[in-house]
Amino acid sequence: MSDTSSLSELANFVGRSKLNAENALERRRAVNSLTGNLGVRPSRHGVGDLLAVVLALSARTRRVVMPHVDIDVDVFAPNGQRALRLILPRQG
Repeated sequence: MSDTSSLSELANFVGRSKLNAENALERRRAVNSLTGNLGVRPSRHGVGDLLAVVLALSARTRRVVMPHVDIDVDVFAPNGQRALRLILPRQG
C-alpha cells in the first residue's frame, strides 16, 4: 500500500506568501523587503581589489607588448613514428 499523505498535502497546499496578500500595503512591504539589499554595494574598495586590478592590467600590458610566437609540437610514439603534429599559427 502506498503512502499518499505527501501528495494529499501538496494538493491541499495554499500559498501563504505576503506577496499574495490582498492588502496592497502588505504586498508593497514584502516587495521592498526582498529588493532592499539588491542595490547595496560597499562604497570603499580594499587593497586586495586594487592589487587585483593592477595585476590584471600588468598581465594584459605584458601580453600586448610581447612578440607573437608560433608553436610547433611534435609527439613521437615509442616505436619512432609520429603520433601527433600540432602547429598553432600566430594570432593577429
